[in-house]
Amino acid sequence: MCGIAGCVALNHKTVHFPSTKKMVDVISHRGPDDAGYLYFHTGCRHIKGHSFHMNLSDKRYSKLAPLIPDIQDEPVIRELNRHDWDIFLGHRRLAILDLTEAGHQPMSDLSQNIWIVYNGEIYNFQELRAELEKLGHKFKSHTDTEVIIYAYIEWGIYCIEKFNGMFAFALYDNFQKKFYLVRDKYGIKPLYYSLIKEPAGWTLLFASEIKALMQYDYFQKDMDFNGVVEYFSFQNFFTDRTFWRDAKILLPGHYIEISLGKKEIGKTYFHSRHKSLITAISDFSAIISQSNLEAKIQQYWDFEPFQVKFKGKEADLIKNLEEVFERAVNRQLLSDVEVGSYLSGGMDSGSISAIASKHFRQKKGSFKTFTIGFDLHSASGLEITFDEREKAEHMAYLFETEHYEMVLKAGDMQRCIYDLVYHLEDTRVGQSYPNYYAAKLASKFVKVVLSGCGGDELFGGYPWRYYHVLNAKTFDEFVEKYFKFWIRLLPFGVIHNVFSPIKGQFTVNPREIFVSVIPENFRKNNYSSDENIELAMYFEQKTFLHGLLIVEDKLSMKHSLESRVPFLDNELVDFAQKIPVNLKITNIENFANLDENDLRNIKKTNDGKVILRKMMKKYVPEEISNSVKQGFSAPDSSWFRGESIDFVRKVLLNPKARIYEFLDRKIIQDLIDDHFSGRKNRRLLIWSLLSFKALIEVHS
Repeated sequence: MCGIAGCVALNHKTVHFPSTKKMVDVISHRGPDDAGYLYFHTGCRHIKGHSFHMNLSDKRYSKLAPLIPDIQDEPVIRELNRHDWDIFLGHRRLAILDLTEAGHQPMSDLSQNIWIVYNGEIYNFQELRAELEKLGHKFKSHTDTEVIIYAYIEWGIYCIEKFNGMFAFALYDNFQKKFYLVRDKYGIKPLYYSLIKEPAGWTLLFASEIKALMQYDYFQKDMDFNGVVEYFSFQNFFTDRTFWRDAKILLPGHYIEISLGKKEIGKTYFHSRHKSLITAISDFSAIISQSNLEAKIQQYWDFEPFQVKFKGKEADLIKNLEEVFERAVNRQLLSDVEVGSYLSGGMDSGSISAIASKHFRQKKGSFKTFTIGFDLHSASGLEITFDEREKAEHMAYLFETEHYEMVLKAGDMQRCIYDLVYHLEDTRVGQSYPNYYAAKLASKFVKVVLSGCGGDELFGGYPWRYYHVLNAKTFDEFVEKYFKFWIRLLPFGVIHNVFSPIKGQFTVNPREIFVSVIPENFRKNNYSSDENIELAMYFEQKTFLHGLLIVEDKLSMKHSLESRVPFLDNELVDFAQKIPVNLKITNIENFANLDENDLRNIKKTNDGKVILRKMMKKYVPEEISNSVKQGFSAPDSSWFRGESIDFVRKVLLNPKARIYEFLDRKIIQDLIDDHFSGRKNRRLLIWSLLSFKALIEVHS
């Protein structure tokens, strides 16, 4: 697990050298164990034999890579300033596998013509390595990074289809003069990019975090008004937008390929079932064409909702699911440093902890688990059940784990919010400060932590959401019903007027954004009830799950902690896609007209994840496997009316607050008053406003 950053001069001689090291160092929290910098001069890109490079380390880590020159050395600085460098690759390392200097990045093959900077873990890398060794490849390390290099050499870029894991990487092939940016199937690891206009020409930037792009001198921190509209419509980004006009996120299951050696008529093409999702594609095409290069953005994987389902006895299916689930968890225990797990009190993290702790007990080692609780003395309604420490403690006792807890109070949100949004950048999908503190707690004891993220989205954990589309007959009817539900922050009636301060400065339509998520080949004129539910779950997997993964990555890596998600193991995902709907969800008719944002009225349910619950009875107590669905959330509804009300008023009722450069002040403050008065629960909106204000300030 690491941080990567870099840049490519597309149609001019050199990247902006003074910006390069800053791009890498600003994400040092992602990799405090090592640093590496590669400067590459490709020369005449269409002629072989004219390239050279400098591979450098940092003086702070010189003992780790004693044979690699330090970037601070005077002779190195003089040499760097003597040449043009049209490719820069930078890396910060969090050492998890092969802790020796052999794991230093940027890493190359033996010929030093294939170079990579990589963030993630390939859990099946040992099997791939054995396969590659049989084909004649030699390895000098015990890292998965080196396996990616030789997998690429053997199978080309389609090697990524063989990887079971989480990854974001940049790879340069000097033989073919091709440059790649690649992101994993599900979007577990983030990868941002930008096309920047410098005086000399166009430059491609990339990084694990947006703040690294911001270090490049020609990056403009202008807010993207389209992004603001998208976020406040959905509390998420469904497209590749961010809050900044110059920064895009590479979508899950996609890669970018640029042929740097093609000095021909510029050519670009794009292949995806989500063409309208790529907001940058027209700009990308135009810029690449100006650069006289050939490039493409390619989708290589997607969820498949309408697959042929498993048939046969339920007991056999449960047994098969159990075997797949255990393999998924055990695969992700691979590490040369200590691994722990979050333990929320629910069945997803409980089952993961049960399997992982058994693995460590068999090896006579301890396994650490971590729980966040909440001070509930001022909570009311269903919020009084939000603290799950008692359930977590019971499971920790049964699993014989070394267990740690932290209790959050109302003031903890305001204490961390500026640091949180600085690192989060993409303020997505609800209150995330409990995740911030959970990662902070775990990072004191382990370098790797397992998370239960993904179980709900794969196995149907939100029945009240799917009810909205149950009786839709056509795609248009599906959109009409589900689009209104996903306007999470604002009443549907004000969605058009709330953006009046930026009227005429944005071009997006929230409904069109929503529609663009679903590929045309999934749009039908006649859906069955099960197909409606499958399509709704597909929508969540593409949007809500992606938002959760962004939050999971950013807030764990802020604390130099690797977070792994066993539910997003390739084998388990493929298996889940083939489970019939009736084995995931029952009694869906019971969820009519429920408001997900109003915790006073929503029914807590155990009618979702049906087959998963039955399978998990083997691992967790029955009162956990049969417990009602509950998300990881603080009692913010009560806190925003109680202990935190003065903070909320001071920040959001200030007429000079910068959020009102984008949002209508009267509409917003009336909605906030709805919450204070108890007329409506606006906890999601209040959190989004607080975090957006902080985001503007820390990144301006």
